[in-house]
Amino acid sequence: MLTVKELNAKGLRVVVRVDFNVPLKGGEIRDDNRIVAALPTIKELIAKGARVILMSHLGKVKHKEAPKVVEEQKKKNNMAPVAKRLSELLGQEVVFVPVTRGEELEKAVAALNDGQVLLMQNTRYEKGEEKNDPELAKEWAKLADAFVMDAFGSAHRAHASTHGIPSLLKEENKPVAVGYLVEKEVANLTRCVDVKEEDRPYVAILGGLKVSDKIKVIESLLGKCDKILIGGAMAFTFFKALGHPTGTSPVEDEQLDYARGCLAKANGKIVLPVDTVVGDAFDPAERTTITVLENVDVPEGFQGLDIGPKTRELFAKEISQAKMLFWNGPMGVFEQQEFQKGTLAVCEAVAKLEGKAFTVCGGGDSAAAIKQFGFAKKFSHVSTGGGASLEMIENDGHLPGIDVLK
Repeated sequence: MLTVKELNAKGLRVVVRVDFNVPLKGGEIRDDNRIVAALPTIKELIAKGARVILMSHLGKVKHKEAPKVVEEQKKKNNMAPVAKRLSELLGQEVVFVPVTRGEELEKAVAALNDGQVLLMQNTRYEKGEEKNDPELAKEWAKLADAFVMDAFGSAHRAHASTHGIPSLLKEENKPVAVGYLVEKEVANLTRCVDVKEEDRPYVAILGGLKVSDKIKVIESLLGKCDKILIGGAMAFTFFKALGHPTGTSPVEDEQLDYARGCLAKANGKIVLPVDTVVGDAFDPAERTTITVLENVDVPEGFQGLDIGPKTRELFAKEISQAKMLFWNGPMGVFEQQEFQKGTLAVCEAVAKLEGKAFTVCGGGDSAAAIKQFGFAKKFSHVSTGGGASLEMIENDGHLPGIDVLK
């Protein structure tokens, strides 16, 4: 793949797909990390004298809803605050165009000088964006002499802005490239897919709510890993499949057969919790009892909310032997102080591998947890895309928004 560093961009109109899907409250940005992450690519293009046209989605716009609801969603997910913050971070004006197509956008692009930056309105204002509508892709591709993909968090989606534009530009023999952020993501996650002997033992840690969300990644990792540690709520589907009582813990009954089959063919690779922390309610306001069980048999009226102390020790021992590690999904309800210990224990165990192993946090809630607990810098790589990192593992390194650039 061509990289942004290799791209000869002087005087070119370069459409850059970035991930500016930042949390907003009352029109104010609460966390600008995703904007900051895109700066190296944007600055590289500015320095080269490109005319930079930025595209990103922000939030959700459900076009099947009533027109009034759609307009409210558009208003809530307006990109204007992002343009303002980006201007501050770059130290130069960012032209904001409040529309996604038409004469106003075309004139603004035509008026750009070398080294100037334009941010277009939220791509999801267009209902054709998520459908990869060819007419919409054609409208946007007309704006570009080149394309750079720097939105890894959207690379698993074949949308008009991530797949349609580069497909059309390639047909016209116009250059398409990866930005610095995507280049780094691909390099690090490819290592977790194409496993070398020197990276063994390879340990994966999976948590979160649903087995169904992780079926494909479990299947893929069983063929790659030496051990898979499973925690979080998804563990209770495995426990029920093994005949353990699970109380009111979330269980996917439709996945019980899969869980049994998975354990049968895992040949001891899957390590489940051996004890658990339970409460009589998920909501702290309704909860009256928290108990540490010395096993995983959850009594009626209780639900598992974190892994127990024996499991923390067991998982830490497995982690300590790893030469490579991939983690996606917390071990418990880490947002509540009473149930943070499991996720925190994993953070601490991974931190001890610093300088001895290659460690990857696969984004999503895991990334939020390690940031909250102050462990982000202890990982070799923290992915910016939870869904994209999982799909890259599932699909042996393939994502539609990356493959189209090859």
